[in-house]
Amino acid sequence: MIKHIALALTLAVAPMSSFAAQFVEGKHFTVVTNKAPSSEPKLTEFYSFYCGNCFNMEKMYLPDIKANLDKQVTFDSKHVDFANTEINTEVMRSLAVIQTLDNPKPLTDAMFKVIQGDNGEKHDHSAPGHKHAEPLKSRDDIKAVFAKFGVDSAQYDATADSKETNAKLALWRAQQQEFRVQSVPAFVVNDKYAVNMSSVRTLGELIDLINYLAVEYK
Repeated sequence: MIKHIALALTLAVAPMSSFAAQFVEGKHFTVVTNKAPSSEPKLTEFYSFYCGNCFNMEKMYLPDIKANLDKQVTFDSKHVDFANTEINTEVMRSLAVIQTLDNPKPLTDAMFKVIQGDNGEKHDHSAPGHKHAEPLKSRDDIKAVFAKFGVDSAQYDATADSKETNAKLALWRAQQQEFRVQSVPAFVVNDKYAVNMSSVRTLGELIDLINYLAVEYK
């Protein structure tokens, strides 16, 4: 089930504090694996096209987060699989296809909007009592969205069914379990540290925490 994050939707960019704030393990972040951190600094966002808070994050905050990452830090996004249904797998595949395109942003926005409405008015499709008819029932429905952006059916199928895409989905599912991702959006730094979103008060603090974990914390 997709849960709501506690991060207030009124977050505004605060002045960067150069990691002056004291970030504490167990309060601001959690170590989610005994494995060594990634060799290169990285930030991974786990999200779902079905998640209302993920849509808000994509529209309102993620551009600032990405723009203010330390120049050493790379960014990646992965779709979670909480529902484990045929259509949820197809929606996961759609993100994998999007990530192969030269300009992924418009299609990312389109997938959010077709599922949630232009302004998120369809809200969280995993919420208790939700009865809204699912706008995407099959791969054909998804391909109709992609066709509007110049991705034809054959191109979509070839990418969606490729070994690379199958390997990517297997990795996303494995890391969802390994990193204990139980709600979204979730941020994991260096494949080891999960940000505690409920501890974050401002967008600036979130960015500072991510950069601290990525390049300074050992």
